[in-house]
Amino acid sequence: MRVGDDVKLFSGTATPDLARAVAKHLGMDLSHGSVTTFPDGETQIKIDESVRGYDCYIIQSTSQPVNHNLMEVLVLADALKRASAWRINAVIPYFGYARQDKKVSAREPITSKLVANLLTTAGVDRVITVDLHAGQIQGFFDVPVDHLTALDILGENLKSTCGNLDDHVVVSPDVGRATEARRLANHLDLPLAMLYKRRNSPTEIEVTHVIGDVEGKRPIMIDDMISTAGTMRRGIDALLRLGAQPHVIVAATHAVFTPPALERLTHDSIERIVVTDTIPFKESHPRVEVLSVAPLLAKAIRNVHDNASVSSLFNG
Repeated sequence: MRVGDDVKLFSGTATPDLARAVAKHLGMDLSHGSVTTFPDGETQIKIDESVRGYDCYIIQSTSQPVNHNLMEVLVLADALKRASAWRINAVIPYFGYARQDKKVSAREPITSKLVANLLTTAGVDRVITVDLHAGQIQGFFDVPVDHLTALDILGENLKSTCGNLDDHVVVSPDVGRATEARRLANHLDLPLAMLYKRRNSPTEIEVTHVIGDVEGKRPIMIDDMISTAGTMRRGIDALLRLGAQPHVIVAATHAVFTPPALERLTHDSIERIVVTDTIPFKESHPRVEVLSVAPLLAKAIRNVHDNASVSSLFNG
């Protein structure tokens, strides 16, 4: 899958293993540079090779520490711009601040729009990302956004590891994820159920209704991210009360895992937790399985560089 000699890949410090895996799939090495932090916390970037006229890709999730990792992308983009790179592409597998996509109450910012403006101002010409929390964030940018999905990666893993899926049901954690859950249900040829929840605070939710038949079925709960796992935990409790089997698979693209997420996911009814490496997960957990999005990102980079279709990677 090697791309042309006019491509350079750069990695920040958030997802170096993923960046190396993407480079390996493209048959190339990461470009040389350094990221250091001054004693007062300022970020310094040095690029150790010429990028003049090159198609450059910055691979970096803006996960925790979000502000630091975002600043690395901005400073690296500015460095590439000032070094006369032809095009600067920000490959952001996990897009931080995506949950702040609208005003819920008066005098609140729309921070994901601010981040879009910052990236564009820094010199980013294109953004490649995976499973945005809110699809409308694509419209916050004045540059092209390639919105990839890991649903097919998760779906193929479930197909190959779950055996007979006849007694399973795909469950959406809320109305907002219904479209993605329906896509996974179609991929697996399974029925769909949906939780209706009420959010009492930014970290506390209450499941009030379950739409769909879950009695006697094994739930596959799918979400774009697992943060505190409050939604998952309360959703599982609601499903069990309605007669679902105590054999639950939890699947999500982004393993944010903010405490006490892993503690909540020790629920006896959870058999497996399937996530991807958009955010590094280096702990040893017997139920967590990490799938790689490196092949997907590598194909997207190749297609962007070759002016080929990116939507063909996950449509049809």
